[in-house]
Amino acid sequence: MSALLGCGAVVLAGCGSMPVTGDVKAVDASQPGDSQVQVYAVAPREGAPPSEIVDGFLESMTSDDPAFATTRKYLSADARSTWRPSGSTTVLAQAPNRSGPLLHDEDNRATRDREATYTLTGEQVATVDAQSSYRPLAPTDYSQSLHLVLEQVAEGKKEWRIDVVPDGLVLGQSDFKRLYRSVNKYYYATGARNGRSTLVADPVYVRNRTDPVTRMDTVTQTVRTLLAGPTDWLRPVVDSRFPAGTVLRKGVTALAPDDQNVLKVPLSLKADAVDRSACRMMAAQVLFTLRDLTSARVERVQLEGVEKRLCALDADDAPQFSAERGSQGDDSQYFINDKGQVERILGATVATGATGTPEPVTGPLGAGIVPMGSVGVSRDEERAAAVSSSGQHLYVSSLEAEGELAEPLVTSTANKSADRLSPPSWDGRGDLWVADRDPAGPRLLRLAGGTGEPQEVGVPGLDGARIEELRMSADGVRIALLLTKDGRTTLNIGRVERRGSTVSPEISVEDLRQAAPQLADVSAISWSGRSRLVVVGKEEGGVQQVRYVQADGSSSASGALPGVNQVQSVAAADDEQLPLMAETVGDGIVKLSPGENWQTVLKKGKALVYPG
Repeated sequence: MSALLGCGAVVLAGCGSMPVTGDVKAVDASQPGDSQVQVYAVAPREGAPPSEIVDGFLESMTSDDPAFATTRKYLSADARSTWRPSGSTTVLAQAPNRSGPLLHDEDNRATRDREATYTLTGEQVATVDAQSSYRPLAPTDYSQSLHLVLEQVAEGKKEWRIDVVPDGLVLGQSDFKRLYRSVNKYYYATGARNGRSTLVADPVYVRNRTDPVTRMDTVTQTVRTLLAGPTDWLRPVVDSRFPAGTVLRKGVTALAPDDQNVLKVPLSLKADAVDRSACRMMAAQVLFTLRDLTSARVERVQLEGVEKRLCALDADDAPQFSAERGSQGDDSQYFINDKGQVERILGATVATGATGTPEPVTGPLGAGIVPMGSVGVSRDEERAAAVSSSGQHLYVSSLEAEGELAEPLVTSTANKSADRLSPPSWDGRGDLWVADRDPAGPRLLRLAGGTGEPQEVGVPGLDGARIEELRMSADGVRIALLLTKDGRTTLNIGRVERRGSTVSPEISVEDLRQAAPQLADVSAISWSGRSRLVVVGKEEGGVQQVRYVQADGSSSASGALPGVNQVQSVAAADDEQLPLMAETVGDGIVKLSPGENWQTVLKKGKALVYPG
């Protein structure tokens, strides 16, 4: 067939086209993840048969076609005006297959037929909604129809055009990764304790380079989606300091820092009424949102209203607006030694990793009066919670003062150790969380401030699944759960909602979502930064793998990690540059520093964790 698309790129690679005869196979238009490849749309050629129109339309959707103007030329006049490419994006494992009645002996039949229907099929793995929010799916059969008619395009001249087409884009995974990138926009957690502000990452996908619909560059798209407010899933637990209805000033399509690395953001009239304090919090949202964009090294954000300059904020000052609880120094690493005592490796840093000499922690957990099986350390590193080696009791103790081991705060009455308490986890608010896996009465428990009577937390989406393990995010509004049901253990992310008063709070975990549906069995998890997790699991019939997954369930840019044998648990820090740690069978505790291979840290030891 004739070429449907021309390909031009900084690096030219993988210009694909769809077949029109013979067996139908999916062909991706680019190599996976190569964001430098640009695919240029080409209008339908005169006299093109229906299958070529369908193929040209599908390939044109993978292009950087401005306003999708060329893509619309494959549509009928009516469909051209109603098709909304920005409505949603369907992500398939591979580029879509198409089949239809005119697939064979088409030249003869096309002359006498006046309409045709083609079916697009594939394996759907995700959707991206109109808010640019990614939702992974367990691989699901996808099927949609495209209807074509002979439409008069000039006097005495008719051409095949698509007159029935679903809204949105349909892309294979490789094209999706080439065209879009994940960014975190930031909002403030509601119900902050003691007036403390905590910024929460809300991951979305924006277009690499220029968005065909809005004509905005990547930075402008990112600021635009920040101003639009949080995604529906996160909205119940976060707020924006931007006044409702605030948008970029009309006509703004490009934002870039000047030669002093100052980014000026012109806002609509809605922003003019904000006071200086709220304005600086708005600027902090912009700074945190843009810090991961390598194309925009921003040292200062200057917000500008219609009638006046509103405020400015330096990047160095932004962290004061997100005061998560944490220690002032480098995070230590904590583990259980072969005697059941809690030890620490002091001061993990990006440069040194975990190279210090282990030493017992201060207090009764380091003395080993009661052998422990797992430990969780508060983010300020002042206290630790530990579960006894039998899994029956949860203790909380100071890491700064000697003393007797206090009575357990939680006790499980399950008969088997595996059915008792999970490893504990602290959130950034200073609250302690643990699951009792007792089949006779499973519970998710929260201890406010790590003290007092445990409060049972409702999880309405469990649907008979059992909580095997949990990890709280630093922001305290998301919880990662390993849930077991019907012999499978899956990773789910839930939203932590807090209602009621401070004295009598009502806490629940809402709207559970699978975060790694491609993994048939997940065995270990840890948060790694504000919106990323490290996950240990297996695909159906596959071998164990360690990989990064974004909180929205999409694959992290860093993706799969170097292989390591028989991982039992993993630990990552809030600082993504600190080494990833893993407990293995045979090699003990190992670490993976950026750009290096796995190295053994301790031959003996288990349950290693960072604070949190």
